[in-house]
Amino acid sequence: MVEVELSQLPFTLLDEEGRDHVRRGMDLAYFERDEVILEMGQPGASVFLIHKGEVAELDPSLPAASARIGHYTAGDLFGAISILNGKSRYRFQAEDECLCYVMPKALFSQLCRHYPAFEQFFKQSLSHKARLLTEKRADGGVTMAGFMLARVSECMRLPLMMDAQASVQQAVQQLKDSHADSLLVATDDGPGMVTKTDLLNGLVLENASLETPVASLANRSLVTVAPGQYLFDALITMTRHQVSRVVVMEEDQVQGVVELTDVLGFFSSRSYVVSLQVEQADSLPALASASQRTPELVKALMAQGVKLRFAMDLLAALNGRIMSKAWTLTVPEQYHPQSCLMVMGSEGRGEQILKTDQDNGLILADDCQWPDVAECMNTLSETLVQLGYPPCPGNIMVCNPEWVGTVSTWESNIARWVSARDGDSLMKLAILLDAHGVAGNPALLDRVREALFVRCSHDELLLSYFARAALRFSTPLTLFGSLKKPQHGIDIKKGGIFPIVHGVRTMALERRIKATSTLDRLDALAADGRLDRRFADDLGEALALFTELRLKQQLQELKSACARDADTGKRTNRVVVQELSSLERDLLREALHIVKDFKQRLSHRYHLEYS
Repeated sequence: MVEVELSQLPFTLLDEEGRDHVRRGMDLAYFERDEVILEMGQPGASVFLIHKGEVAELDPSLPAASARIGHYTAGDLFGAISILNGKSRYRFQAEDECLCYVMPKALFSQLCRHYPAFEQFFKQSLSHKARLLTEKRADGGVTMAGFMLARVSECMRLPLMMDAQASVQQAVQQLKDSHADSLLVATDDGPGMVTKTDLLNGLVLENASLETPVASLANRSLVTVAPGQYLFDALITMTRHQVSRVVVMEEDQVQGVVELTDVLGFFSSRSYVVSLQVEQADSLPALASASQRTPELVKALMAQGVKLRFAMDLLAALNGRIMSKAWTLTVPEQYHPQSCLMVMGSEGRGEQILKTDQDNGLILADDCQWPDVAECMNTLSETLVQLGYPPCPGNIMVCNPEWVGTVSTWESNIARWVSARDGDSLMKLAILLDAHGVAGNPALLDRVREALFVRCSHDELLLSYFARAALRFSTPLTLFGSLKKPQHGIDIKKGGIFPIVHGVRTMALERRIKATSTLDRLDALAADGRLDRRFADDLGEALALFTELRLKQQLQELKSACARDADTGKRTNRVVVQELSSLERDLLREALHIVKDFKQRLSHRYHLEYS
C-alpha cells in the first residue's frame, strides 16, 4: 500500500473506503528530466499525482516559444481528462526529475462509477470547483450545514403593527421608540409595510403631511417567507429580490419579520448579535463597540464556508447601517431630506469586507440652505475614523469641499470630467459611477447618476478612454500560461480584481445599468445579452476567488497585527502562490486565464488595440 496524502480535493469527495482503494491501487513512478509522461493523442491509461518535481503541459502543434500552456507541481493531478475523453489533448513532460503516484485507468473508472461527485469534479467549470473549495473550508463554529438547517422561526423578530388610519407622525414616533427601520400596517386587503425611507420619500417627494394615514404610503408587494423555511432560503430570497427584510407569514397571518442584519447576527454567534448592537447604539462609544466586532464576524463567516457573495452582501448592509447611524448622530435631522451621503469605491460596490479607507461624498438639493455644512462634514469624517474607517489618502471624503456639492454642482463636475478625459477625470467618473447612498435622500443620487449616464453612455470616444484602464496592469501569468511565483507574491488586485471590476464597470456605464455591485452588473449584462451567461458566471467566480484569496491573506495579517497590537489599517493585496494548495493554484491559474480572455474582449469592443 502506497502512503499518499488524500486530504485535498478531489479525494475528499470519496469516502474512507474509496480512499483506501486509492492507496491500495496506486503505484510510484520515476521520470527523468524531459521525459514524456503522456503524449498528445495517446489513449489515457493512468492518472498522475505529482509527489515531487514539475511537469509541463505542451501543445506540440504550436511554435516552440508558445507551446508551453500549463505547469504542474507537487500535489497537482493530470491525466484524468485523457481517460474521460479517450485520448490526451496535450503532451505532459517532466521538467526535471519527477516522482508521481500513478492510478491505473481501471481504478479511476471504478471510482468514477461509484462516486459521481468525484467524476463530476473533472468535468466542472470554474464556478463549480470554486464552490467545492468554499465548502471545504467550513472547519469550525456553526458549520454551513448547521446554518442551512436553521429555520426562519429561530431568527425572526416580533412584528411591529399599526392600524391603517394611524398618522405618519405616529408611525415616525413608533419607529423611533422601537429602534426599528420598518413597521407593518394592518389593512382590509392584508398587511403592508412602511420603512423609514418610505416615510421620508412620502413627506419630501409625495407631499404627504404628518396627518396623512400611514396606509397610503405602505408597500403592499411584500416579500414573504414561512416560519418553517430554512433561514438560508430567506437569505437567498432577500438577495434575489434585493431587499433587506422579509415578512414571515403562516396561513395569511403575520408571524414576524426577518431583517438582513438578523441573519448576519445569526452567523456570528448566539451570544452576541452585531446588528442589534448597531441598531440600539445611541452614542458614538456604543456604535464604535459594535463596529469593532465586524472583523470577528468576517472570520466567522469565512470559517463557516459562507459563499463570498452572501458575505459581501451581509457585510455591506452592516457597514451601511453603521455609517447611517454615524450620520444620524452627527447631522441635524432637518438636513436629512435635503442631502444624501454616498459611499464610493469598493464600499459603494458592496465588495469591501474588511474596513477600508473612507471614500465618500455628499449631494445637496439645489435649494438646500446649510451654512455649517463644512463643519458637520468634518465632524462626520472624524466620527468615521473613530469607527474604524481611516481617512482616504486621496482625500476623497466629505470633509473635502471638492466632494460636497449640490445636484447642479455635481452635474457640472461630470460635464467637466467628460470633456477633460484625462486620467484624474476618468478616475473621478469611475469613483462616482460606483456611488451608493447610505443616508439621507437617495433620490438626489439618482439624479446625479442619470446625468452621468446621459453624458457618457453614448460617447464612444470617452468609453474607449475609460475602458483603457482595465488593461493597465499585466496578468500575472508567464509567457507559457503558468502562474508567476515571485517570492513577495502576486498583486491580486492589479492582476485579477481590477481588470474585472473596471471592465464590467465600463460595460455597465455603456448600458446605463444602475446596479453598483460587480456581480449584479454581470447579471444585468448577461440578461442584456452583452455577455454570455456562462462567461459572466465565470467572471463572477474568478472575482470571488481573487477576493477570497486576498481576504484570507488579510485576515492572517490582521491576526498577526492584533498579536503585536499594531494594526495600521493597511491591507495587503499580495498572494504568495507557493503558500496555496494545489486546488487553489489550479483555480487561480484558470481564473487568471479568464481575466486574460476578458481583457481581449474589452480590447476588441472598445478598439483598444489601436490606442
